[in-house]
Amino acid sequence: MLQLLLVIVAVVGLLMVMRREAGALPALGVLAATGIVGVLFGAPLLGILLLIGAVAVAACGLPALRSKWLTPRIFATFKKVAPRVSDTERTALEAGSVGWDGELFSGKPNWDALMAYGDDGLSDEERAFIDHQCNVASGMTNAWDITRERADLPPELWEYLKKEGFFGMIIPKQYGGLGFSAKAQSAVLQKLAVNETLMVTVGVPNSLGPGELLLKYGTQQQKDHYLPRLADGREIPCFGLTGPRAGSDATSIPDTGVVCKQVVNGEEVLGLRLNFEKRWITLAPIATVVGLAFRMFDPDGLLGGENDLGITCALIPRDTDGMEIGRRHHPIGSPFMNGPIVGKDVFVPLDTIIGGPDMAGQGWRMLVECLSVGRCITLPSGATGTSRYALGWSGGFARIRRQFNLPVAEMEGVQEPLARIAALSYISQAAVIQTANMIDKGDKPAVPSAILKSQLTEFQRDLLSHAMDIHGGKAVTLGPRNYIGIGYSANPVAITVEGANIMTRNLMIFGQGAIRCHPYVLDELAAKDADDLKAFDKAFFGHAGLIFGNTARAFTQGLGLGKAATPFDEVAAPYAQEVARISAGFGLCADAAMASLGSALKSREMVSARLGDVLSNLYLTSMVLKQWHASDKVESEAALLHYSCRLLLHRAEQALIELFDNLPNKGLGKLLSWLVMPLGRRWTTPHDDLTREIAQQVSRHSALRSKLLGNTWDQQEEGQQDNPLARYNALLVDYDRAEALYRTVNKAYAKGELPVEALHPEQRFAAAREAELISEEDARFMAEYEAEVLDMLTVDDFAFDAFAQQQEKVVWHNAA
Repeated sequence: MLQLLLVIVAVVGLLMVMRREAGALPALGVLAATGIVGVLFGAPLLGILLLIGAVAVAACGLPALRSKWLTPRIFATFKKVAPRVSDTERTALEAGSVGWDGELFSGKPNWDALMAYGDDGLSDEERAFIDHQCNVASGMTNAWDITRERADLPPELWEYLKKEGFFGMIIPKQYGGLGFSAKAQSAVLQKLAVNETLMVTVGVPNSLGPGELLLKYGTQQQKDHYLPRLADGREIPCFGLTGPRAGSDATSIPDTGVVCKQVVNGEEVLGLRLNFEKRWITLAPIATVVGLAFRMFDPDGLLGGENDLGITCALIPRDTDGMEIGRRHHPIGSPFMNGPIVGKDVFVPLDTIIGGPDMAGQGWRMLVECLSVGRCITLPSGATGTSRYALGWSGGFARIRRQFNLPVAEMEGVQEPLARIAALSYISQAAVIQTANMIDKGDKPAVPSAILKSQLTEFQRDLLSHAMDIHGGKAVTLGPRNYIGIGYSANPVAITVEGANIMTRNLMIFGQGAIRCHPYVLDELAAKDADDLKAFDKAFFGHAGLIFGNTARAFTQGLGLGKAATPFDEVAAPYAQEVARISAGFGLCADAAMASLGSALKSREMVSARLGDVLSNLYLTSMVLKQWHASDKVESEAALLHYSCRLLLHRAEQALIELFDNLPNKGLGKLLSWLVMPLGRRWTTPHDDLTREIAQQVSRHSALRSKLLGNTWDQQEEGQQDNPLARYNALLVDYDRAEALYRTVNKAYAKGELPVEALHPEQRFAAAREAELISEEDARFMAEYEAEVLDMLTVDDFAFDAFAQQQEKVVWHNAA
């Protein structure tokens, strides 16, 4: 009995020490105390074993002892097996800042750190712009007109965008820009996502491009000249980075700029001779100024430094001799301006380098620092806006579309994808709002930018597929009435650009986060590079303490013991505790993967991707919880919170299970499974009851629907293009009255009280009026209601030869 008691005391004591990462001395105390008790009170063998354990802890854990014999041996091994970090990788790792992503990597997230990001909301000026200018711009768009008839935005829309400063959202007011916050930029793009061409056209100049690069790195002369012109649309910018042989691997660009001298207007000028071939450059066909990334060389030593100066960014006017620009690519599903730029022996003076000659070779750092912010906003905001519109259209359509005498929104087969759209929209909204708020508070979130870009554009792909399924024939028949089909076909653009999702998921999220966000790895690598044994000892054994801590936290919380403290209410707190539990397991698995695979982890992309999936889902869950905490609640929002968190936690656990099954060391996988999930998985897919409740709410005129559709173009004003969302909303306001009349008339028809040939709703309501089953007012109401429903269900048809660009090739099969 004494032996069992001592074992229990020792194990519990060690677990408590490990959970708190209290260090070697408390662990030594636990083992020594229990060992002495065993020796003195009848359990000598166990006592001796515990004392031996205490000696081992002292030798390995106390700095004064381990530094004499253990640390030098570990350091020597570490220098042999640690992955080499290239200069370009180091630049990427040092870009941006670490915030909540670092807390999740630690395995013990401090929720107070997340709550510290207070939200001041939008300014009155920003709100007014979103409510007015964004509505006006949205009301000028029709997907069919833009995509199929003109392959461009209407000229009056271009002028409006320039006049109202849409291209200068990030430019400070002192230069004539709007000076908007990150939250306002996101809100603008979400509303403009009613049309993907419009969103991209406005989003790109306010993201990675000359404007942001000039703001952060430009000379004062460059800022004074270009920023006012970019703000009011006199200059339209593009940025040439990618090419035929350099897409996601932007550091491999083969385009060159060679330092040379050339006579210009009778004077010898020191400059660059550029040769480049760029592809997939948004706004290039109409750009007036081109930002260009290239590899800079100085073979003749004209600058007095190295031959290979590295990646450099310059700003080149469109009319520069030797530059070919103006042709267009045809992006799938969307005619936003995109095209190639080619330059042969293009000479530009050195002062075209962004930031001047002193910034030569700093282009890669400039790009990754800007991208860490821009990638958080543009495409994630566009995807979130798309989710709002897809939800509004799908919920409205599912409610007015009737089959088998009831709305298809009452069919569980439709409710399932409808609830999924609502949840993905809810998650996306929380993620972009809360991350933009972090940016406004000074963060430059590098890893979260990769999470948001890849995860939210994948959500967009998922929910648009569901929306297409719900709409059926309405969505697959293109024409001016089809508000979703063209956007659906354009979705691969968002998946591919600004870092293809395959690369982002497999390489960037965990690959960058494992070093950048980990509490100790970067310090260990720095100690290796500096050959600093003392710094390595501190970092390595701090890292070891973290591993022990995460082991204890994951295991005990997996058993339901010692749940983490959280600042949330009783609805959200259980999910926050689960984030903490899985975070501890994630931290342990991350260290296990790095230790067991070493530098080979770089090439084990599927392992890295699954670790990235865990981190991504924990981050998104955290953003949902923060949004729940910060915002006013509406009826049935709790159901949506439950659905969203359960979906994300289920995905996180699934990624862990797949990781355990696929680690090369099978024994390690089984051990991690036992430590991280001692009672098996906890989260299944959301329950059907949640699905039914959510689908009912988002397909009716409800508070939940209104909240989810906030910040959309939902007005129909005179002179604007047709707004299907506004029309659906109007129909839903009247739905309850209409549904009662549907039931009355259909019941009468089933009883034979109406003519059997009254097959159309209009005929039945007219017959019901004649039979005095409904009033004249109700009959008139339903005539108008049904006319609007039929118009919303109608699809377009065209002349037989309407789609042929070459009329002479049309075959008239029935010429007569």
